[in-house]
Amino acid sequence: QVQLVESGGGLVQAGGSLGLSCAASGRAFSRYAMGWFRQAPGKEREFVAAIDWSGGRTNYADSVKGRFTISRDNAKNTVYLQMNSLKPEDTAVYYCAARYSLYSVNYASGYNDWGRGTQVTVSS
Repeated sequence: QVQLVESGGGLVQAGGSLGLSCAASGRAFSRYAMGWFRQAPGKEREFVAAIDWSGGRTNYADSVKGRFTISRDNAKNTVYLQMNSLKPEDTAVYYCAARYSLYSVNYASGYNDWGRGTQVTVSS
């Protein structure tokens, strides 16, 4: 099992930027695909972005494409989500997830371990 701890959430005005980090425990991090998901009040958890084990392939939800960037540093056991041009509809709890596979998918049930989440609030 991988322990995941997200950080970097907060309150930002529309058009602003935030960077999230997710620190993972364990020595197998470089063999896991990683994903970011979010859940707004009263809504289902939705896919945001994912990255393969090497960082060579990434995938984004259409709603964040061109504004968000996922990256990873395997030496630091950390995955990042840089969020630019934020909109009020990006307001949600953001979760980091680990998949026991080299390659990522864009659905929540494909991930094995989850962090507790970090709140992102975008004011208009």
